[in-house]
Amino acid sequence: MKRKETKRKMFIIAIIYIALGAVLLQNVVTTMYQIYTKNKEKKAFEQELVELKEKEDELKATVTKLQDPDYVARYAREKYLYSKDGEIIIRIPD
Repeated sequence: MKRKETKRKMFIIAIIYIALGAVLLQNVVTTMYQIYTKNKEKKAFEQELVELKEKEDELKATVTKLQDPDYVARYAREKYLYSKDGEIIIRIPD
């Protein structure tokens, strides 16, 4: 009788340990998945940051160029077909 009772207690303790282990394993797997997802997001954001910095550098260069009146005049003539007095614009297709 004591033997059956001891076996029953051991069985219950084993089930509790297995359940506890399953819960811990589930938490570990969930945490690992979250870490994986965050690392993936981090890489995407780092790539976006690199692209935005490149765009910022291009815009700064454009701002610097636009502060030069000669560049602005040349740009307006090329882009919007403005001409100086007496100038004739002939557009050649690429």
